Amino acid sequence: MKDKPHLRFWQIWNMSFGFLGIQYGFGLQQANMSPIFRYLNAEESAIPILWLAGPVTGLLVQPIIGAMSDRTWSKRWGRRKPYFLVGALITSFALIMMPNSSALWMAASLMWLLDAGLNITMEPFRAFIGDKLNNQQRNLGFAVQSFFVGFGQTLANLMPFILPIFGIAVAATGANLIPDFVKYSFYIGGVAILASVIWTMYTTTEYPPENMEEFERMKKEKQGVFHAFAEVFDAFRHMPTTMKQLWWVKFFTWYGLPLMWQYLSLAIARHAFDAPDAKINPEGFAKGLEWSNLCFALFNVGCFGISFLLPPIANRLGRRSTHAVFLTIGGLGFLSMLFSHDKYIFLIGMTLVGLAWGSIMSMPYVMLSTSVPKERMGVYMGLFNGFIVVPQIINNMTIGFLYETVLNSDPRNALALCGVCLILAAGACFLVKETNQAEEAAFPLGAGGH
Repeated sequence: MKDKPHLRFWQIWNMSFGFLGIQYGFGLQQANMSPIFRYLNAEESAIPILWLAGPVTGLLVQPIIGAMSDRTWSKRWGRRKPYFLVGALITSFALIMMPNSSALWMAASLMWLLDAGLNITMEPFRAFIGDKLNNQQRNLGFAVQSFFVGFGQTLANLMPFILPIFGIAVAATGANLIPDFVKYSFYIGGVAILASVIWTMYTTTEYPPENMEEFERMKKEKQGVFHAFAEVFDAFRHMPTTMKQLWWVKFFTWYGLPLMWQYLSLAIARHAFDAPDAKINPEGFAKGLEWSNLCFALFNVGCFGISFLLPPIANRLGRRSTHAVFLTIGGLGFLSMLFSHDKYIFLIGMTLVGLAWGSIMSMPYVMLSTSVPKERMGVYMGLFNGFIVVPQIINNMTIGFLYETVLNSDPRNALALCGVCLILAAGACFLVKETNQAEEAAFPLGAGGH
């Protein structure tokens, strides 16, 4: 299958549909985990280290799962689908248990399990685009995934406003003070990720390896986790130039972005609802959490609203310039939050950030996917995830030291730092030199390839 067939829109839609459940889970995590930690008596300065699970599991899991899925083939299950299902089962369990946490250690442990499941499921969906779509359709494929990123997370964030329609109370009724709308949102997420992933598995077939004889030889020679590590190391040594040039773009982007998930809810509660703590002002803190979910909803509306406009904009401006423009818009959105205590300024700012998020979730992957050979798409998508998780790990390890000094113990200042980081990432875009090389000629294959 040298020339992959041109797929219909609904085929691309179905193959990406599992992303809906994955991103519903991410939406729940991003909007609710910092408040859950605070409900369980975590200090604000300790919030970043509690988020360490995400980047660490991503760094360990995604490249290995990518390499293993590159070496997997079953006539019944395909290449990526087995990993979809295993990750979805783990994620579903963690989502259902999380809001019932009775202590901080339990929530932190479930955070590790949740992120492991999400990462096991996420990476194969990224590689799926490279597997199934020809070069001309990849812009559309990643745009559809960006749409599901926005829609799935928006649905999760609107749950505080949807569930009361069905009689689910916003106030907490359990011993851990976590509101019921959070609990039921997580339960729905546990079902949603399984249902959406199974839909993709049912409606989408995978292409077999192009050279089955060569694939079987490789499969016998290179099985297991140790060979997967060797494959990742070899891929790292032969990293394409475009991927190397994207490092600083990703570094500034992903050093800053965790601050949004860590501190947006806390900034809104403190500055818009006069609730710096769940115990001092429990009603205001719950309203801050509810408003934060609405802000994340508009953030995701901005994301999926721009997702289908990105391909024509990129065709006109170029992928590099398009990404720089939208990163700048996002940076200004964060900085705008410094100038008012009005809750609506957070809504406006987060809508602008959502436009940047649509580009963050698509443009770098398009630039990458056209510079790596298709037979190693899984391992390179997983390795590229390191460009996301390493900056996050640095963030998680350093912000605790900066929070009381540089950031003056104010979560809103953390959001301003995120804005500065996105503007720096926009400048770094112009270090990237895009090429139109064929995938096979992107760089020579070493021992870890065929």
